[in-house]
Order: sequence, then C-alpha cells, then structure tokens
Amino acid sequence: MAWVSLIVAGLFEVVWAFSMKQSEGFTRLVPTVITFVTVIASFALLSFSMKSLPLGTAYTIWTGIGAVGAFAAGIFFMGEPATLLRIVAAVLIVSGLLMMKLVSA
Repeated sequence: MAWVSLIVAGLFEVVWAFSMKQSEGFTRLVPTVITFVTVIASFALLSFSMKSLPLGTAYTIWTGIGAVGAFAAGIFFMGEPATLLRIVAAVLIVSGLLMMKLVSA
C-alpha cells in the first residue's frame, strides 16, 4: 500500500505543479485552490508512504514522478519544447526511479 500511496502522491505533485503555473502567481482562484488542495494531499500521501519506505527511496520516487510528470505536462499541455536533450534527461530520471524501486523491493 505504501507504493500505491507514493505513486498517487507523485501524481498529485504533478497536478499541483501544473495548477500552480496556471494560477499565475496565485492570482487566479480556481487554480490556486487546486494547488493547495493537491499539495496537502501529496504531502499526506508521501508522509503515509514514509511510514514503511526508506526516506531516500520515498522522496526520490516522489520528486521523480513530479519532475517527469511536470515535464510531460509542460510538453503536452503548454507547448513547451520536446528537444532531444530534454527527453534524454527525462529518460535518465525514469531510469533512476526504476533502479531505486528495484533496489528497494
């Protein structure tokens, strides 16, 4: 259950990062509310997962999901560039996440 909570926490991190960008510096109400609600949910689920997962593993996976997810959201929803080097960097992050999962199993 800790791994499921951690993955969902990472997905909430993507949502809050995306909605924070949409809030335009917390000047738009709906994206601002979404940001704060999903930040709280993300942290709560991360905290729950840390009860049984090592700190380094949980935090690395959480930030990795958030980083790669925000990267993908930027490309697919905001028209950010998908250059070869950016994609290689994201692949390296995902590789590190998979390695972290394998050694933590």
